[in-house]
Amino acid sequence: MTTPFPDDALPTPPPGCPAHGLGPDGPGTGAPRGGGLGADGLRRLYGPEAEADPAGLYEKLRAEHGEVAPVLLHGDLPAWLIVGHSANLIAMRTPSRFSRDSRRWAAFQDGLVAPDSPLMPVIAWQPLCVFADGEEHKRLRGAVTDGLNSFDRRGVRRHVTRFTDQLVQEFGATGRAELVTQFAEHLPMLVMTQLVGMPEEYGPHLVEAARDLMKGTETAVASNEYVVATLRRMMERKRVSPGADLVSWLMRHEARLTDDEVLEHLRVVLLAANETTVNLIADTLKMVLTDHRFRTHLSGGHMTLSDALDQVLWDAAPMSLVAGRWATGDTELGGQRIKAGDMLLLGLAAGNADPTVRPDPTKPLHGNRSHLAFGAGPHECPGQDIGRAIAETGIDVLLTRLPDLHLAVEEEELTWTSAWISRHLSALPVQFTPRATPEEQLPAPAGTVPATPGAVPSTPSPAGTPQTGAPQAGPAEPAADGEPLLTVPHQRRSWWDSLTRWLRL
Repeated sequence: MTTPFPDDALPTPPPGCPAHGLGPDGPGTGAPRGGGLGADGLRRLYGPEAEADPAGLYEKLRAEHGEVAPVLLHGDLPAWLIVGHSANLIAMRTPSRFSRDSRRWAAFQDGLVAPDSPLMPVIAWQPLCVFADGEEHKRLRGAVTDGLNSFDRRGVRRHVTRFTDQLVQEFGATGRAELVTQFAEHLPMLVMTQLVGMPEEYGPHLVEAARDLMKGTETAVASNEYVVATLRRMMERKRVSPGADLVSWLMRHEARLTDDEVLEHLRVVLLAANETTVNLIADTLKMVLTDHRFRTHLSGGHMTLSDALDQVLWDAAPMSLVAGRWATGDTELGGQRIKAGDMLLLGLAAGNADPTVRPDPTKPLHGNRSHLAFGAGPHECPGQDIGRAIAETGIDVLLTRLPDLHLAVEEEELTWTSAWISRHLSALPVQFTPRATPEEQLPAPAGTVPATPGAVPSTPSPAGTPQTGAPQAGPAEPAADGEPLLTVPHQRRSWWDSLTRWLRL
């Protein structure tokens, strides 16, 4: 990760912004108060109280401050949270006033962000399009956008259908499943490995590494190294034998990306596409299974699955907020005086709930795509069409294969884990009529060993480790080209998880 303290650091903002005066010695130095309040009574976006009810917190901030509210991040560092729909759009669409270059942050300039701050993986500057403005942003994003737009959407849906069938085969005969860990957390990455151009054997390993990295276990660093090493191997292979895949397209794009730029953008595309689509799939399935209006309409043909996805993108954006934007100069937004170097957080979930655009939050929003879930302006999500295709096709195939799918617990028993940038459904246990396996439907010829066609290869568990439904770390398996696959680290939870749950992008 690139250091956010370059030699050509931007000027320190003048006194008077929220980064000054929160304590006698500067921002974040005032004595913290208990619970969800920090210095000067500002509300914290982190901690148990904030995570228990993020939607309630956003409404308190809206009532107290209007469209833009002062808040505190980890370490009681000050920022502005944009809770208004129109104010979010202004910040997204005017990079001349609100830059994506995190090196502008006053807290960086004042030396107030510790190197091990849990904010760093999200806001530390890197040579990526997400941290660039102007011509550099156009160069980098153009390569990514052109690559993603090169995919045939019918081909994407074929991949989704095939992998959905494979996942259903793994639990279909039992009549029970947990759709977050057994379905939603696997499908997007399995599809993305195909779009990137990886051999299918890499899929299960990369899924496990990505899940480990995002959940912040003590092996997350090693899992990140596994992801990076896998991508480097793919780049070396595609340099010799290019194909119709994202790696090849980025490497030969006219923008002339460096190897490091190709690698980092591939990593961001894989991880961001995976986690946001996981949340979209899980929340849409939850709504379809628990909301009688949706279940009735879907079965009656009065509402499409696409309509259901739109409603979820309004009600449960895959990311609650995005950090961030940084003021390029003194300005005003939502009635607040913003100083140069201030950080602004895009409140996607809060903006979607803005009563000025949703006076009746119970009214369906079928076909209305003016939500903020994918952002807007020059940094609007470039992979939103692929994400929607994965979610919509995967859910459609799942419901077709298991038409009597229903929740196995009461809706009130479902729980979420929340962090400052996202909210995740913990589990979605379901029941259904057991589905016959291919072996039961078509007896194998005499003298042969039955096999599940196209099944995702499982990874042997380490010695003494009981098998579960998900692949476990074990000996490296040979890839399609005879090279051994890298080994995904064995996963164990640790205290680091509490610091890095927010990493689940």
